[in-house]
Amino acid sequence: MTLPIIVAPMFLISTPQMVIASAKAGMVGTFPLLNARPVEACAKWLTQIKEALPTEPWGVNFICHERENARYAEDLALIREYEPPIVITSLGNPSPVVDIVHAYGGKVYTDVIYVKHAKKAAQAGVDGLVLVCAGAGGHGGTLNPFAFVAEVRKFFTGTICLSGTISSGQDIAAAQLIGADYAYIGTRFMTAAESNTSEELKDMLITSEIEDVLYTDAFSGVHANYLIPSIVQAGIDPKTLTSKGKLDFSGMTDAKAWKDIWSAGQGIGNVTKRQTIAEIAQQLQQEYDEAIARIAKLHVEA
Repeated sequence: MTLPIIVAPMFLISTPQMVIASAKAGMVGTFPLLNARPVEACAKWLTQIKEALPTEPWGVNFICHERENARYAEDLALIREYEPPIVITSLGNPSPVVDIVHAYGGKVYTDVIYVKHAKKAAQAGVDGLVLVCAGAGGHGGTLNPFAFVAEVRKFFTGTICLSGTISSGQDIAAAQLIGADYAYIGTRFMTAAESNTSEELKDMLITSEIEDVLYTDAFSGVHANYLIPSIVQAGIDPKTLTSKGKLDFSGMTDAKAWKDIWSAGQGIGNVTKRQTIAEIAQQLQQEYDEAIARIAKLHVEA
């Protein structure tokens, strides 16, 4: 790796091409197992990635809650067979995944939005924690990254990946300064040529700013950050949304969360054009190097 970045697994967006290009650009690429359906298609994705990346790190996202993942058993079997170097778990108890992944020498990271969840995951023996902070795309948390990292470092010595509004090389350097090991970045890569992002969504990402991001639980019952222009485009007035979760939009729109009502993080302002993964990595590397040099200069001057 040349950049301390994990390209986040994004539902409906991440592809094998993204994973491979990310690894070739010196980052860790990942994808949600549920992006490839049916299971046979997912097996083909995993084969493609393993053959392209025999030594580079890469990972998958696994929903480890049987009620939320109808493919729970099948996906666990895929992990056991294809041995992804990193498995990022969401929801549920990661212990069964830890046993399987550690048996073949892989690592398990778990995403959390609260300290209490971080403690439970640490007790389950995970190798890393993805701290999902305020402003993250998808199901973002509400905690400030400064406080969250500091609290977790009191009891956890493993790998910390910081998520939430990270979209520049300066952000990556800042994440490391406060104690994180990796920046966990999604929105910045949504306009990548290798992504499965529609051209319409890419246009919206490029023209949107932080004020266009709304944090609400109205669509899935769980708070997430959504693009206001996509809500309006679906025929819904954002001002009419309430916080009771899973509203009944029947008769109003056929739009569905994630597929039609799109998500993005508050770092959207740094998404200004279409680029390849390699081009984004090059820009982030330059910004990161400049930030590190600036920090070193300030230290000398002090």
